[in-house]
Amino acid sequence: MSEPLFRDPAMPVADRVRDLLSRMTLAEKVGQVNQRMYGWDAYERTPSGHRLTDAFRAEVAAYDGMGALYGLQRADPWSGVTAETGIGASDGARVSDAVQRYAVENTRLGIPVLMVEEMPHGHQALDGTVLPVNLAVGATWDPELYEEAAAAAAAQLRARGGHVALVSALDLVRDPRWGRAEECFGEDPYLAARFTEALVRGVQGGPAREGIGQDRAAVVLKHFAGQGATVGGRNSAATELGPRELHEIHLVAALAGVRAGAAGVMAAYNEFDGVPCAANRELLTGILRERWGFDGLVMADGLALDRLVRLAGDPAAAGAMALRAGTDLSLWDDCYPRLADAVGRGLVDEGTLDRAAGRVLTLKFRLGLFEQPYTTALPPAPEAVERLSERVAREAVTLLSHDGATLPLAGQRLGRIAVIGPNADSVPQQIGDYTAPQRPDSGFTVLAGVRAAAPRGTEVVHARGCDLVGGDISGLPEAVALATAADVAVLVLGGSSAREQDTRFDANGAAVVSTGNPVEMTCGEGVDLAELALPEGQSALLDAVASTGTPVVLVLVQGRPHALPDLGGRVSAVLSAWYPGPWGGRAVADVLFGAAEPQGRLPVSVPRSAAQLPVFYNGKDHGYRGYVDQPATARHPFGHGLSYTTVEYGTPRLSRPEVEAEEFARDGGAAPVECVVRVANTGPRPVRETVQLYVRRVLGGTAWPRVRELRGFARVDLEPGAAEEVTFRLDAGTLASFTYAGEWAVEPGEFAIGTGPSSDRTDTVGLLVTESGAR
Repeated sequence: MSEPLFRDPAMPVADRVRDLLSRMTLAEKVGQVNQRMYGWDAYERTPSGHRLTDAFRAEVAAYDGMGALYGLQRADPWSGVTAETGIGASDGARVSDAVQRYAVENTRLGIPVLMVEEMPHGHQALDGTVLPVNLAVGATWDPELYEEAAAAAAAQLRARGGHVALVSALDLVRDPRWGRAEECFGEDPYLAARFTEALVRGVQGGPAREGIGQDRAAVVLKHFAGQGATVGGRNSAATELGPRELHEIHLVAALAGVRAGAAGVMAAYNEFDGVPCAANRELLTGILRERWGFDGLVMADGLALDRLVRLAGDPAAAGAMALRAGTDLSLWDDCYPRLADAVGRGLVDEGTLDRAAGRVLTLKFRLGLFEQPYTTALPPAPEAVERLSERVAREAVTLLSHDGATLPLAGQRLGRIAVIGPNADSVPQQIGDYTAPQRPDSGFTVLAGVRAAAPRGTEVVHARGCDLVGGDISGLPEAVALATAADVAVLVLGGSSAREQDTRFDANGAAVVSTGNPVEMTCGEGVDLAELALPEGQSALLDAVASTGTPVVLVLVQGRPHALPDLGGRVSAVLSAWYPGPWGGRAVADVLFGAAEPQGRLPVSVPRSAAQLPVFYNGKDHGYRGYVDQPATARHPFGHGLSYTTVEYGTPRLSRPEVEAEEFARDGGAAPVECVVRVANTGPRPVRETVQLYVRRVLGGTAWPRVRELRGFARVDLEPGAAEEVTFRLDAGTLASFTYAGEWAVEPGEFAIGTGPSSDRTDTVGLLVTESGAR
């Protein structure tokens, strides 16, 4: 008997999917759109190794197959998986292959399982290399470096038997009170889009439709769409987005990811115009599939479909609602298991189920799982991935302010350095949320970094000073004494997303932290803040140490921008290190001592207080002058970051002062206009300068303009005394607006084209875009 068509790798994927669907029962199709189990319930660790559980076998039998299995190798306090009970790197491929082998060999059609894993900043598994969080990635303004790091993380995941990487990429920090701010690349859609493209290239190696190699993974982009815009910075809450704000701000990165060929997107928890994203047909089908041409997978977030029961009336009806809208794959809910009932009741037709199951199967074919369901890839050298993690951390360190004398510390006569603060000596507090337990003695704290970098003969002393949260100031006297006796004090404050074993969690994994915050968490999923100032104890420690007269360098290890008071004259320098990962302490020390130049630039605006929110740089241009009691401007604006040298910018020049709108729509890819700016290093040290391009519509257009919008950036290396001319191509993407016709287009009008080192320090030149044929 000849092999069925779906087993023939020479046939087109679409034909293989049709053939396989024609052979499947209704129950088998329902099984393919479900991922019901928590992966850690599929195995148990015994003295002789890992064994599959009866619960896993029962799940496979229930639908004669399994669509996907989430988090087989996840380890953290929520899952309860520890180093003693979980799956280490040496066992990952073997356990994954055991799961796969059972599903293939004990089902009628032998359809392989998709192994879905969290990879928010490295594979969330025991021995998985942890990268700095996305907010740190955004601070590098270096998509090429992130592409390399993402590729290494994906190779680790695939070598352990994973197939699908879930990565936050689409959310924006529009309200820094939101606990998941650390998962965002920043507040700006253009910046997020460039990193999303880099993520897709790195993880997949190219568009999913072209096939995904054995050393790469499929990427599912989280979260679609607008989750970073929830009211009040409240997790999973309502949004108040109009269609224009949705398209101009919150869909830009998603569109970039789709065009780059992402395998999937995850529907967000929030609702848009009253309709939850997982049931929003206009979003998932109208925009995503019909307008953008997306042919990949839409996955629901954990238990999100169960929330639809309140609208639909019962689980089967809720499942039908999501399926009709365009959600293909569930996550742990009680609704998609009822889809056979929904089909039988006429709530949804079987053809709609076929489309969803077909997309799941398509991804399995594109991953090559029918030909090779078992793990063949070799992991990258752990040391190489660790070096990439440290490189990202080093490039992300951002110098926010500096007196021009205190830093770098190298070359100064320092007999004693005091390293003080609750974030000075804690690896867990510098690695962010969604991380597995770390092996003992792994990583490098700021204290360890300073001790390693300090010149021989320099004494490095340490005091915690205060707790991360709360108002206990009993540790202040010791900290003040150490700071007073030191030549410089490095004060390490900020936040933490470190989950503890006694942290309570929702069923979907979000931390449950009540008012009063009884655990030492100030950030992470479920940990939203009303007040963005540093906690009471940290603020008191800052005041006390700053009052000693010793030069103070403030280092903020944080996952969100904390509101900062005016520190002028009180501290000598301020550095921001968004959760920089396990080796972040070494990266911070390199910048402190001048072994590395500060390269980071802010991917998000730093507010003066929570009361002035929103403070993002690209709001609508209504000319607001500020509050009576404080300015409306940010403490430190988007794009800001200093170096240890001085850089001068020339006035930008355009190749043409006037251009017709139709020239931007012509094929061929040539940009009608170029903008050139001269950048010179006028100081004594080398610099990697991030030259930024902003556009402001001054006159014309069909909708009210924004204050300014980032539309380009370039990083240039300049030795002391060197200069370079940086050229930006102004094409349709640079000047386009979202029109009332529901499309992006360049509209006639006057534009101010600005270049500079940050969003608040630009020189501009005018560009006139005329009606076609107007001249």
